[in-house]
Amino acid sequence: MPIQTIASELNISTKQVEATLALLQEGATIPFIARYRKEATFGLDEVQLAQIRDRHAQIQELEHRRKFILQTIEAQGNLTPEIAQKITAATNIAQLEDLYLPYKPKRRTRAAIAREKGLEPLASLILLQQNIDLVARATEFIQPEKGVNTYQEALDGARDIIAEGINENIDVRTRVRKIFLETSALVVKLADENKKEEAAKYRDYFEFDGQLKQMPSHRLLAILRGEREGFLKVNLEPDAAQAFLQMEKISLKATNNECAEQVKIAVADAYKRLLKPSLENETLATAKTKADLEAIAVFRENLKELLMASPLGEKRTLAIDPGLRTGCKVVCLDEQGKLVENTVIYLLSSDHTQAQKTIEFLCKKHQIQAIAIGNGTASRETESFVKKLGLNMPIILVNESGASIYSASELAREEFPDHDITVRGAVSIGRRLIDPLAELVKIDPKSIGVGQYQHDVEQNALKHGLDDVVISCVNSVGVELNTASKQILSYVSGLGPTLAQNIVDYRNENGAFSSRAQLKKVPRLGEKAYEQAAGFLRIRGAKNPLDSSAVHPERYDLVAHIAKDAQTTVQNLMQNAELRKTIDLKKYLSAQVGLPTLQDIFKELEKPGRDPRQQFEAFEFAQGIEKPQDLSVGMHLPGVVTNVTAFGAFVDVGVHQDGLVHISQLADRFVKNPSDVVKVGQKVMAWVTEIDLGRKRISLSIRKEMPVNS
Repeated sequence: MPIQTIASELNISTKQVEATLALLQEGATIPFIARYRKEATFGLDEVQLAQIRDRHAQIQELEHRRKFILQTIEAQGNLTPEIAQKITAATNIAQLEDLYLPYKPKRRTRAAIAREKGLEPLASLILLQQNIDLVARATEFIQPEKGVNTYQEALDGARDIIAEGINENIDVRTRVRKIFLETSALVVKLADENKKEEAAKYRDYFEFDGQLKQMPSHRLLAILRGEREGFLKVNLEPDAAQAFLQMEKISLKATNNECAEQVKIAVADAYKRLLKPSLENETLATAKTKADLEAIAVFRENLKELLMASPLGEKRTLAIDPGLRTGCKVVCLDEQGKLVENTVIYLLSSDHTQAQKTIEFLCKKHQIQAIAIGNGTASRETESFVKKLGLNMPIILVNESGASIYSASELAREEFPDHDITVRGAVSIGRRLIDPLAELVKIDPKSIGVGQYQHDVEQNALKHGLDDVVISCVNSVGVELNTASKQILSYVSGLGPTLAQNIVDYRNENGAFSSRAQLKKVPRLGEKAYEQAAGFLRIRGAKNPLDSSAVHPERYDLVAHIAKDAQTTVQNLMQNAELRKTIDLKKYLSAQVGLPTLQDIFKELEKPGRDPRQQFEAFEFAQGIEKPQDLSVGMHLPGVVTNVTAFGAFVDVGVHQDGLVHISQLADRFVKNPSDVVKVGQKVMAWVTEIDLGRKRISLSIRKEMPVNS
């Protein structure tokens, strides 16, 4: 049943679901399945594979809860065939919990107290809603020794029992839940007038009323954060009239008699005291979960773009972490990003002679090929100084978000025990230019600065989602086995932190790996880990040329067979495009190897270890525009997208303060999803439409023409 459910929901075949779950159960990773088991899954991509994995986990969680509920009710002696059938047939957690509610251990409720007073028969009598002398019948239940002193107290207790029954009625809860989800308005007010100034960032919500169903995720998360911080008061207001109508349809059997009137009173009490608080929390939780998923999706997309940013490549790099009072930290890195020298230059005084000599000397000494400058404080001033030196090499401003996190980390202290955090930060800036992916994997993705309310969403879901992105990016690019850090190795399919450390230790003790097969000598790296990891690890200059490609070792014999049939070597097959065109791939089809795998192999033979990332392009901000005060409305400036959110995008135009391009200003057409139009790292031309220096806000537009109303 779960397999059929997943297949139906994802619009794929049950065979694809079965194959995917079987491979996952065997320990295969999503990158491995997507790349090397296309025939088994009929070509499912990483997104589809992750959907199968996650939906299966949800169904398993539902099954665990179902089993627990059945066992609990059975232990109480209350499990009937009818209840068991309903619980077995439930398709979601809300249905399960509704069915469990009457049997769920509770604190001593008003209904329980009324039962202890012997009022349940009176409640049952009222529920029949017959035309009787209710006062007379209620008087029969007066028992001072049990705390029932008047007929009115008897009726009150009976209504408590009826109200609890209405609240626990699955039909009532299902109908009213739908009303809450469809009609609820979120009404928000300032919680404390005395905190108005302190709560200023939430002033848009001091008097706010909006439909929950239509509320953008970023707005809901902002409101809930304001409530959590004590600045906002939040209420959910569904259509109560509709709720009462549905509750009375189910509960009322008669009209115009005393019993029916008592049931009506119980309906109102059940709604106000029991049902509304319960469903209000549930509805807000459901909306929050939806908002979390949307925010995480935005974060995932931004992180992917950042991790897959174009690398400069293996260039000798001079990196500068700008600073005024404490000076600019300067480091020189070799082609692999190894620190070879560091120093400090000072740009605060008007005389830059010594700083100029230092930079020119270092560039010449280490044959520097590029200069990276962190984009923090004093970056534009530092950039202007370096450009005036006429060094004839790329000078690139690098986003340094999270560099301070790395520089203070245990990892950085382990790598550079004799250098302070400023040197480590400068090294990180330089390495980000050489290879953004290899450097950024060392930092918690939440610290990179491309999220939307990342601290407000469910943290386990966020970590799970971001880890998926990092794993996908690392494996799609591939990792150079002999130079990779343990951090990037830990994200390779089938490895993890322990095996990554073992690989580094083995490399340090035995020298560079000469073949992929040598990986099998690494302690604790067994056949399964080797199968999963080998295809994503590259060995440049290996004796077997396939070791530098994404061709999996399990297909080496096949490639050798193809080369033999063509009367050539594997090396020549890789170098000779005309020869490859003469080969009929269909001849090599088998039960294990289909056309997709053969096509992948030949793509790799054409460009072994090809990097899917774009070619690096240098970018420059407008000269002379270095701080917000330099801006004026109407300027048209080059910028870089630094973050994409549900409401627009933030763009760096080189003034140390990102400007917001509202979703309405992203294009000359309606835009529903900003990520359809812009990506993190994208170069754009932006109009300055508004500047508010007091609030530190810059408004931009990237439409073709300057907006008329600005």
